[in-house]
Amino acid sequence: MAFGRLHTHKPDAPMSEINVTPMVDVMLVLLVIFIITAPLMTSAIRLDLPQSEGAETGAAPLAVTLVVDAQGDLFLNDKPITPEALRQRLSDAARRNPNTELELRADQSVPYGRVVEAMGLAQKAGLSRIGFVAQTPSVPKR
Repeated sequence: MAFGRLHTHKPDAPMSEINVTPMVDVMLVLLVIFIITAPLMTSAIRLDLPQSEGAETGAAPLAVTLVVDAQGDLFLNDKPITPEALRQRLSDAARRNPNTELELRADQSVPYGRVVEAMGLAQKAGLSRIGFVAQTPSVPKR
């Protein structure tokens, strides 16, 4: 070892492999975000739907969703609405397309009279196709 002499070494060779670790980290974060947000995008109104063993129906050609929550409040396409405004919006939908289907989602704790009242509003507006949305019962694992 001589004094005053600097040790020089060859620079590192360029790396020819792609570092995949940052990409995998980003993909895992995106996956977690989608797993958390996907159930929230289905409906913003919390309902306890009754269960039915009926067959699953296909998508209607044109449908509007009417929700009656546990407090008896009305929501048209997930937006709160008054009965007067609901009557007007349903009659507009019936005028545009008389085959429009009303998908009625009512919490199982709602009194039957409130559900019948909502059905009556739809029929007076001119909508004769009313479908009841229910939850399929979960099958116990054996």
